[in-house]
Amino acid sequence: MTASTANYIWSMEDVLGQGATASVHKARNKKTGELVAVKVFNVASYSRPYEVQMREFEMLRRLSHVNIVRLFAVEEMHMNPKQKVLVMEFCSGGSLLNLLEEPENAFGLSEPEFLVVLQCVVNGMNHLRENGVVHRDIKPGNIMRQVGDDGRSVYKLTDFGAARELEDNEKFVSIYGTEEYLHPDMYERAVLRKPQLKSFGVTVDLWSIGVTFYHAATGSLPFVPYGGPRRNKQIMYKITIEKPPQAIAGVQKVEEGPIEWSYQLPHNCQLSEGLKAQLVPVLANILEANQEKCWGFDQFFAATTDVLHRVTVYVFSLQQATPHTIYVHFYSTASVFFEEVQAQTGVSPERQHFLFQGHRLLLEPSMKVVNLPQTTEDRPIFLLSHWPEKAAGIMSREPETPAMPSRFDVMADYSFSKALVGVIHQFLRVACSLHKTRELILQGFYAYIENVRNECVASIQFHSHLSDSTEDIGRLRQVRAPTVFASVTVCSHLQNLPLYANGIREFQNRLDHLHVDLAKCSTALAEDKCVQKMDALLKRIVCIHQQYRKDRLTGKLCYNDEQIHKFEKINLSTHIKKVKSLYRDDCLQKFHSVLAAVYFSLFRLRMKHLKAEMEAVAQELQSNNGIIARCGGFFTDHGCTEVFLHPSGLFFFFFSPVSGP
Repeated sequence: MTASTANYIWSMEDVLGQGATASVHKARNKKTGELVAVKVFNVASYSRPYEVQMREFEMLRRLSHVNIVRLFAVEEMHMNPKQKVLVMEFCSGGSLLNLLEEPENAFGLSEPEFLVVLQCVVNGMNHLRENGVVHRDIKPGNIMRQVGDDGRSVYKLTDFGAARELEDNEKFVSIYGTEEYLHPDMYERAVLRKPQLKSFGVTVDLWSIGVTFYHAATGSLPFVPYGGPRRNKQIMYKITIEKPPQAIAGVQKVEEGPIEWSYQLPHNCQLSEGLKAQLVPVLANILEANQEKCWGFDQFFAATTDVLHRVTVYVFSLQQATPHTIYVHFYSTASVFFEEVQAQTGVSPERQHFLFQGHRLLLEPSMKVVNLPQTTEDRPIFLLSHWPEKAAGIMSREPETPAMPSRFDVMADYSFSKALVGVIHQFLRVACSLHKTRELILQGFYAYIENVRNECVASIQFHSHLSDSTEDIGRLRQVRAPTVFASVTVCSHLQNLPLYANGIREFQNRLDHLHVDLAKCSTALAEDKCVQKMDALLKRIVCIHQQYRKDRLTGKLCYNDEQIHKFEKINLSTHIKKVKSLYRDDCLQKFHSVLAAVYFSLFRLRMKHLKAEMEAVAQELQSNNGIIARCGGFFTDHGCTEVFLHPSGLFFFFFSPVSGP
């Protein structure tokens, strides 16, 4: 069945969304074929006062912003001229809610996509505030997604049926909104039907934004009573009004049990620790039931704009084997960057040294962050510490798989398979992260080895200069400066020169062995197919989930289909075991093997005796350095400089003793 206006036509079955007062359909321009969205109001909508009916039309006509769905026209139905139709911009990506309901986003959006949501919603809300408009129904279902030709998302606020003009100091008493996203005061009156005399200000939108951002970041609602928000409304209200200060989530896992409060975003969401640290204070201050304590829009816009204007610097702590995303202002100095690195790694600024693309990266505290090299997750700055740092290893935990329904039930099996697909996506993400971390460990240590090799070459060159000058030093002691050497037995130092050279060459040999071992690890990494195997298992599980979706729609299955359904359930169980085995016995084991090979077997065991030897060499060279310094410019005349005497580079990063902070 089709319907139309003067310029647009659509199928009544092609529904994009359904609400209490209207339905939204995908339509086409009769002349150009251009896709649009039409909002068709139902009979219930006309029971509202005329000014309320016209409010959305007038509101959309006034608003013009890239992050607000555009209104093209207001037309009338052919069959019923009194029935108004809003012709609006069509968003090909559906809504943010559609995106969050995809199993791969069961644990929230990826960090880049979340930042796009954050920026678009903040910009759209800022435009509303500039025009004195409060939306009153912010939720993922009212945030549409447009996908550009380059594949990038643009999010747009829509559904202004509940919106009205309201300045910051004004209040309203009418109730609109969706209960999971409602401010507690509005929830009490609209959902629990409790009479109250409270009025509401513009900050009610901030609560809804906070719930929406939490949902987008984690894939879950922040406040969940046992049985769910719709089944346990009293506890839902209790959670929101009794939330402790700075808490951002509360979940009741057991019937009549305690509320478990969270003050941080969950470990399994896809956001980096760097972004979490920026986002949590925003959520804590807008998810505040007390309207007097809640942030105002000015504070909200200032805080979110501060986050969005920061640049990201990707850092990989080589000794700890951990990736980090540093959010810092481009105009800040490197000293601020050092502090942010310390906050995430525990490595103090005086112990921080960096490598980038195989070379030492020298950062002066006063230099601007804007002058840092461009980094990516695949091409980070490597952090090294003068102190031995404990390898932190994997940051993610093994995902928990949902319990499989024991009985045949198409509805329960569908829900189980949907949840399972989300969990297997998480397994795959963790497996990819482990693989990437192994790559970065090897990449970083290759760079480290090459830099140490260069310093060994410099040390050998210095040794050669020193040996060539032995006779000159002896003559200097007898003829030119006998008092300089009064308290120093230079001959003993000179006699030890061959030992110094042998120690450096032995060090070079050990580096060569280490290079060979790392090459073996690199070959094993290149041949590793763990991620591909897990991806293949995921695809099989997705196929079963799609079949279960069809079974759910069918409802009552015939005998043969029921047997197939049961067989697929057995296959699901087998696939789950294979995924867990791949993760535990393959991905994790290989990751820990690289850690052991690089950190323990090679650096701590193979280099144990060499470390003491090289420290002795360093001390002797320092003694010689003092001699030469007191000899004035003698060695300068012979082309030998003091710089080679200091172990100033990466030479002792993993071998220096820990003597204190």
